Amino acid sequence: MGSTEILEKDTTENLSNGTSSNSEAAKRLAKRLYQLDRFKRSDVAKHLGKNNEFSKLVAEEYLKFFDFTGMTLDQSLRYFFKAFSLVGETQERERVLIHFSNRYFHCNPDTIASQDGVHCLTCAMMLLNTDLHGHNIGKKMTCQEFITNLQGINEGGDFSKDLLKALYNSIKNEKLEWAVDDEEKKKSPSEGTDEKANGTHPKTLSRIGSTTNPFLDIPHDPNAAVYKSGFLARKIHADMDGKKTPRGKRGWKTFYAVLKGTVLYLQKDEYKPEKALSEEDLKNAVSVHHALASKATDYEKKPNVLKLKTADWRVLLFQAQSPEEMQGWINKINCVAAVFSAPPFPAAIGSQKKFSRPLLPATTTKLSQEEQLKSHESKLKQITTELAEHRSYPPDKKVKAKEIDEYKLKDHYLEFEKTRYETYVSILKEGGKEFLSNNTKEAAGLKKSHSSPSLNPDSSPVTAKVKRNVSERKDHRPEAPSIKQKVT
Repeated sequence: MGSTEILEKDTTENLSNGTSSNSEAAKRLAKRLYQLDRFKRSDVAKHLGKNNEFSKLVAEEYLKFFDFTGMTLDQSLRYFFKAFSLVGETQERERVLIHFSNRYFHCNPDTIASQDGVHCLTCAMMLLNTDLHGHNIGKKMTCQEFITNLQGINEGGDFSKDLLKALYNSIKNEKLEWAVDDEEKKKSPSEGTDEKANGTHPKTLSRIGSTTNPFLDIPHDPNAAVYKSGFLARKIHADMDGKKTPRGKRGWKTFYAVLKGTVLYLQKDEYKPEKALSEEDLKNAVSVHHALASKATDYEKKPNVLKLKTADWRVLLFQAQSPEEMQGWINKINCVAAVFSAPPFPAAIGSQKKFSRPLLPATTTKLSQEEQLKSHESKLKQITTELAEHRSYPPDKKVKAKEIDEYKLKDHYLEFEKTRYETYVSILKEGGKEFLSNNTKEAAGLKKSHSSPSLNPDSSPVTAKVKRNVSERKDHRPEAPSIKQKVT
């Protein structure tokens, strides 16, 4: 019997026996996972990261085998990673790190203000590890920039600078790695070279790297609620980082659009819950986390056109069938983005003159709606102040053209972010989640949202995973100033 079958058998047998039996079963399974008794290292994370009560009990018991008391956060994470391989789907891996953060806080309650603070630093270290040791183009993040980008997110205050410096230097001097199964160690050198060519860990380990970062993958949730659907014509105006789309790829195409959870699926045929999405459907899917939709006022060739700017700064034009439909799509997309977008992570910044946008995680926020509003208001205040400061020191006309371009790029970015957060704040003040669940005409049958877009258990049972290229860390290039300029 395989290790997965063993766990499922034990789980099924014990779930029906009451809380006490569940707890005892969880302890037994946790012990076997820790001792690798009929389990491989790559099995552990899959069983700790499932989204059910029994898996949570197992994870809590498993973490009790680790005593992080008196250890620094980076030491604890390295110690934790020696026991297993961090594999599995995006949400499963993140749940494992949440369990780690909770255990570390339990062992060291006076070191960091909250469990959320520990988890934030854990995520930040993962991203820093990718930035410093991954195969990324451009300069690496400096210690000062690491500190600056973590300001104001420790229960509204700042983390200790000494703590952040120590974490930065630890990751810089030694990259984070986790345990490998024996069969992986026996692979030929050529295999290892090929697998590591695109990141810091072999593909079989589902590394946290530039192409499979668990915090930046699109969260494809088959049980997510459908907030809006209908036919839309799409035109791609700009690719990632605002780079103008080649002329041959800019044509209008009609799709049946489905806003499901935080993903806008674009299908060639009308949506049917029982029908699995094709590879082409997944390829066309667009994540709306941290996105902003607005009326395309500069595009006059077609009526009822909205502009969608995504987290990775792609620009897409969509034509709706009526002005009301266009406004409905704008409202729903912005509402989903405002309610569910998680707070940004630090940016991979190279120098004071050259900047990158913050990393925008695609996972859904863990904040309540009230906390989400406060988070957006804080970001709006920060961006507004930064924009005012930026404009108070315009570059001298005698400086190099490159420096002037950098100034304009940052100004464009800050102006857009200010508009985006103003929109999010306005939406949450007007109701946010209530708007998503109470509009019977556009979202008939939706259950009321509480903390996640995963509201409709009867939705399409799709198991494929949607991913996008990770480029939020790159230097930003805004889309062309005017959409109407030679869009053919």
